[in-house]
Amino acid sequence: MADKNVQPFDIKAMEKWLENFFLDPLTSYMDEIAFRVDIFETETEIIVEALLPGYERSHLSVYVEDNVLTISANHKPNQEAYNHHTRTRKMEFPCSIINKQIHAVFQNGILEVILSKTTPGTGKNRKIAIS
Repeated sequence: MADKNVQPFDIKAMEKWLENFFLDPLTSYMDEIAFRVDIFETETEIIVEALLPGYERSHLSVYVEDNVLTISANHKPNQEAYNHHTRTRKMEFPCSIINKQIHAVFQNGILEVILSKTTPGTGKNRKIAIS
């Protein structure tokens, strides 16, 4: 059952945002230079899927700040500074997402960040634990 205090996503704004995200040439460019990101929508969730082969859970971080979801992948093959590689993708949603429950799962090189449309979150900017 949905919590009555949770603000629903604006469906029209979300559809327009998804359309713009996939039609924006910068999205394809970022898929090539950082890492590929896909977005899926179900009736109750928005799923952001990042393809990160070669990374481990400990290399990843997910952070939400107001309406921005940031995924960073920090790959250090060894401790030498010149081998330090950080790749970051930021997705700016059409509405605040800090009031949504968000969790992340990393398995087989795929990070899924799941934003609930119906379950409330903390309402604070925060780092998301990855399981």
